[in-house]
Amino acid sequence: MTTPPPTASRSGARSSVSPSAVTFGIFLAAQHAQGSLSLRLDEHLEQVRAARAAGFSSVVAGQHYFSNPFQMLHPIPLLARVAAEAGDMYVGTGVLLAALYNPVEIADLAATMDAICHGRFILGLGLGYREVEYDAFQVSRAQRVPYLEEALKLVPQLWRGKPTNHASDRVRLTGAQFPSRPTRSPRPPIWLAANNDPAVLRAARFADSWLLNPHAKRSVLKRQMELYRCERARVGKPPAALVPMLKEVYCGETDEAAWREARPFIEEKYRTYVEWGQQRALPADEDNLDVPFDRLQGDRFIVGSPETVISEIEQYRSELGVNHVVLRTQWAGRERSLDQAKVLRSIELMGSRVLPHFAESGAIPDLGTVDLVPTDR
Repeated sequence: MTTPPPTASRSGARSSVSPSAVTFGIFLAAQHAQGSLSLRLDEHLEQVRAARAAGFSSVVAGQHYFSNPFQMLHPIPLLARVAAEAGDMYVGTGVLLAALYNPVEIADLAATMDAICHGRFILGLGLGYREVEYDAFQVSRAQRVPYLEEALKLVPQLWRGKPTNHASDRVRLTGAQFPSRPTRSPRPPIWLAANNDPAVLRAARFADSWLLNPHAKRSVLKRQMELYRCERARVGKPPAALVPMLKEVYCGETDEAAWREARPFIEEKYRTYVEWGQQRALPADEDNLDVPFDRLQGDRFIVGSPETVISEIEQYRSELGVNHVVLRTQWAGRERSLDQAKVLRSIELMGSRVLPHFAESGAIPDLGTVDLVPTDR
């Protein structure tokens, strides 16, 4: 028998950083060197089963087109398959490139995924930054932010199932009524990824949660968190009850062993980010990915023994209020990805020695939290 989906609760006011348990998710690094994507898919399913057994609360997958030099699985069909392995874990996009989709399609995809996940779907959206993706879909630079904001406003409106009037250069609705209501009541949560300051302010205004990016230094995220909190207050929202963060995390028996195993793959991944132009999405005067790796790593990655991982995550909890960490613990190299056995061992170490530390240290965050508005009630 399927367990009924939980009902989303209204975020309550709280201090800037309240005591909270930290829950964990796994990010499926679905980029791989040339080879059989069927075999890589099987490995991802094994990772999901391992994460579920270890006590993880969510599984997330991201999106890119033309992800050269890597192949990449599309997140929607991937997550639809993953849902069969995920049990009570939440399943989410982290993120869909919203400006490349018609908002009606986003609403339909997400409602379908929410049904597949029995009300445990998280719609993560983002703007993206790669010209090759925008060029492929003929989306101009001037259209990108308006298209993203249109989706953030229109998708929740469609989910209410009431007649909708809307006109733009890509959507025209005249009394149209979206028929597919989400399984989750009142709707799935919407997370928005954000790198630069305007994007962080946008997340505060339009999304239920800001998904903190894995690339920025902690000092940058700490400054931006104050912007985020102030903007939520300015528009009349309570402090965010859920603060999710995507992070590069690799857990080994010792710091030395963890870095020895993970560094070649993280270093290769961030060289690719530089080639793709990811650093242009970060605050230019504070952060830069195009530096030697010894300078790059700083407080950007969480790699080490269980004790080191605990210590690093504690800093994000105490300084930023992070209470859900989605960890990427596998990365693609030009020849192969980090070995599956090592990925599974990292997940097991997280489950046996890291998660218990955070499990009983405060209220359990609700991954389904949404910012309710009067029309939701």
